[in-house]
Amino acid sequence: MDDELPRSVVLALSAGFLGMSVLMNLINVILVFFYLPPDTAGLPTLVTDATLLGVLNVVALIAAAGRLTDSITDPLIAAWSDRSTNRRGRRIPFMALGMVPAALATVLMFVPPVDRESGWNIVWLLAVQLVLYVALTAYATPAFALVADLGATPGERLKLSTWTSVAWAIGLILGAQIFFIAPILDGPLETYRAWQGSIAIVCAIALVFMVIPVLKIDEPRWARNEPTTQPLLQSLRTVLGNPFFRFYAAADFSYFSGLAIIQTGVLFYVTVLLELEEWFSSVLLVLMVVVSVFLFPAVAGWARRQGGGKRLTIFAFLLASVVFLTISGLGVIDRVPFLQGAIPIVVFALPFAILSVMPQWILADIAEHAVRTGGEAQAAMFYATRTFLQKLATTLGVVMFALLLQLGRDVGDDLGVRLTGIGGAILYAVAAVLFSRYDEDRLQRELAEATPERELAPTASTE
Repeated sequence: MDDELPRSVVLALSAGFLGMSVLMNLINVILVFFYLPPDTAGLPTLVTDATLLGVLNVVALIAAAGRLTDSITDPLIAAWSDRSTNRRGRRIPFMALGMVPAALATVLMFVPPVDRESGWNIVWLLAVQLVLYVALTAYATPAFALVADLGATPGERLKLSTWTSVAWAIGLILGAQIFFIAPILDGPLETYRAWQGSIAIVCAIALVFMVIPVLKIDEPRWARNEPTTQPLLQSLRTVLGNPFFRFYAAADFSYFSGLAIIQTGVLFYVTVLLELEEWFSSVLLVLMVVVSVFLFPAVAGWARRQGGGKRLTIFAFLLASVVFLTISGLGVIDRVPFLQGAIPIVVFALPFAILSVMPQWILADIAEHAVRTGGEAQAAMFYATRTFLQKLATTLGVVMFALLLQLGRDVGDDLGVRLTGIGGAILYAVAAVLFSRYDEDRLQRELAEATPERELAPTASTE
């Protein structure tokens, strides 16, 4: 294949990643805070604070219920996408179906029917969450699979992984703007409605970005489009039996559990431990992402020179573990709270940059290795399995955070919030140990020796 993937295709796919990043990160960052806020937030408590068996609260149980849905929809949508013979391609039609319901359902997650504590709000969350995760899966799993389908060479897969990761990080910044928009709306509206309005505005912007790849990417022209012939269960067995994927997935699971803790906790760290205003959470997230975006080119360069991302990834896990340990000490010294929050965030920007690019690139190589050595174009099933495990890991992180909050989530009663830092540190240390078992040298050797680089499509031409 002589034609290089056009930059317009890379940027169009990246725009879709930016949009879905906004939606996913809104849920991760805001959900617990919105429904079970600390006393200082000025928001009503919308669901009961009671626990099941003394540990699991309602938000944790609802999040866990969503993963049961994903255990069915993720592999189903991946299999349908892998086997699709749609003339528009295997991925784009699914993304077109999922984008509007995903954005709308994200807004509705924060518009419960009763503006005070009520059982109806629990029913509402369960119902809307079902729609949300089905729609997000329909968009996200095919979008991730396009990284492998569009990347004909290791360089193209690294380029796609880097740009989509940059876009994902920018999506985190965009989602964090609700902390600035809400105070502006707080003048004409009450605090509760101001938060809802800010979420709706940000979700509408996210939808605009999600539409771009659907309209701009000519999938049959640029992507591998041969449907797999494997049945669903056989395809799942192939993915789960892949010796490279197993250790990758285990480490990735620990990573996303820890990431969910820090995303869920940032509002609590700012308002409870540092006793600063909510908008400072946005400042910290923007600071982290801006620093990490500047580091992305260096990360990609290091990985290219090393011929892989294993060493960088293990280093990032260990550094992130150290950063998490510092969270438990925030606010202990009653001085310069801004710097106490900013310094760990700036340091965390390095592992965040590495872990935004490397896992995506590594999985694209694992999927390409499976195609070349097994002959079945089932990239979506690799990404669906990863996405399902990622959602499960995120749920575990949220559940862990919610459980620890039972030990204290308010100013002066903050033990639970502090313990979340130790929990995150343990998860990242475990991820480093697990990923050390990933045999990157063998995969790269077999990938180089396998079938020559595939042709994309006979009609492709340079733009």
